[in-house]
Amino acid sequence: MSRSDWTGLTGPPDSALGGLTGKIRACRICVERPIGAPLPHEPRPVIRATESARIAVCGQAPGTRVHASGQPFTDPSGDRLRDWMGVDVDTFYDFERVAVVPMGFCFPGQDAKGGDLPPRRECARTWHDRVFASLPNLELILAVGLYAQAYHLPGLKKLSLTERVGRYREIIGQTAPVVVPLPHPSWRNNAWIRKNPWFETDLLPELRARVARALEA
Repeated sequence: MSRSDWTGLTGPPDSALGGLTGKIRACRICVERPIGAPLPHEPRPVIRATESARIAVCGQAPGTRVHASGQPFTDPSGDRLRDWMGVDVDTFYDFERVAVVPMGFCFPGQDAKGGDLPPRRECARTWHDRVFASLPNLELILAVGLYAQAYHLPGLKKLSLTERVGRYREIIGQTAPVVVPLPHPSWRNNAWIRKNPWFETDLLPELRARVARALEA
């Protein structure tokens, strides 16, 4: 397999990360050995990472659009996240520098009200420790939403999202790689952003500066 076959998706297939992500893409645990009810559709795991990645974007799980395309953050939430980061589309999808490792690799399905279900628990239990152990160059982790924050900031599980995000300076100073807690970039969080103006005036400039430094490394 040539470099052009894997660039932007995983590491080379004979690397530790390339072999691991290959196994993730073939994973059927949530159908064949599920925790609770099985995944209600055919799995389509979405992960983008190479061992050279400096930044990891860690959200909840793919939605319906990503499940169909296999490309993460191809929606208005992705546009907003890229604006928060201060990067363009080409930079965001340069997976040799920016990894995307959601807490659930597959679209989890929807509840009775049409909202997305939580990430499948099988993913983090089976794969995540090994994935992050195979990303030696990470400098920055964007923990987007409560599920990603619960994994990357386990000592703060009892805090609300507002409390976690509000303590970003303390968290940045105590984590390596640096973890930046963020709300989900969904437009449903507009009210939260208006209620917490420090997010845009204080946190986002700090985030953009750290993203820029990591990309320049």
